[in-house]
Amino acid sequence: MIPKDATGSALELARSVLAIEADAVRALIGRLDERFLAAVSMILACRGRVIVSGIGKSGHIARKFASTLSSTGTPAYFVHPAEASHGDLGMIQRDDVFIAISYSGETDELLQIVPLAKRQGAKLIVIAGVASSSLARESDVFLDAGVAQEACPLNLAPTASTTAALALSDALAVALLDARGFSADDFARSHPGGTLGRRLLTHVSDVMRTGEAVPMVGLEATLADAILEITRKGMGMTAIVDGERRLLGLFTDGDLRRAMERGTDARSTSIASVMTREPRSIRPEALAVEAVEIMERRKSTQLPVVDTAGRLIGALNIHDLFRAKIL
Repeated sequence: MIPKDATGSALELARSVLAIEADAVRALIGRLDERFLAAVSMILACRGRVIVSGIGKSGHIARKFASTLSSTGTPAYFVHPAEASHGDLGMIQRDDVFIAISYSGETDELLQIVPLAKRQGAKLIVIAGVASSSLARESDVFLDAGVAQEACPLNLAPTASTTAALALSDALAVALLDARGFSADDFARSHPGGTLGRRLLTHVSDVMRTGEAVPMVGLEATLADAILEITRKGMGMTAIVDGERRLLGLFTDGDLRRAMERGTDARSTSIASVMTREPRSIRPEALAVEAVEIMERRKSTQLPVVDTAGRLIGALNIHDLFRAKIL
């Protein structure tokens, strides 16, 4: 536990860290120029692979950069510079783009392999904090990620510098994403196992109830008939259809409560007189996340599914979306 007399200084220091790092990122904006555009063009024109490398804290940023590139339309991989000098350098070919990240620009492990990568014919992009550094001088394109100071009170631990390198690499990845016309569908295809993939790839037809599980009654039914159907199917609603199964109306648990409050006689009342006419529906090819948006907007938990002719072919309950992990 932080001593009571130290809580104020801890908060003050934390705020200072955030301010310094925010200033470091903000300063990058003014330094973006034709070199950034040259880096984008170089990667877009790459006929080989994009290799990202760095060591220590810069290595962590490099790994994340390679991962972000790969998931946004620019296949890339990380090569550890120490491993590269012991055989992995053979992965770098003539048509590749090699991206080296080093704040000092003097990382020995990178300086050992960069000349060899260039000799292979690979192009070199350097993200560093010192424009006069050895790596910067070797580069085909240099991106300045320099910071005025580290957020560490000792001005030693990589903090603002790694944040700046991370932000600059994100800017490059997003610029490439946009230049490639990378879409939400493309993103989903590279994230099929996660929540984003499920939300972007799952369609209503994948999760809707069909066949005998769909609650429905005819227009001639009574309110009592509708209550029985709601109970049997357990969806909290029933659709009202004509002889061709075209959707005419909807009756929900909420409608039933309101009818009971009015003292409506369930046996003598026709469902046609109490149903909601022209209810909102959804098509089976729609994304399941669109069904979520409709339900949230209309404060409902059910949605009928119809085909192009307006015929009822399925039904969706909010619990179906929970089970599919769309919510």
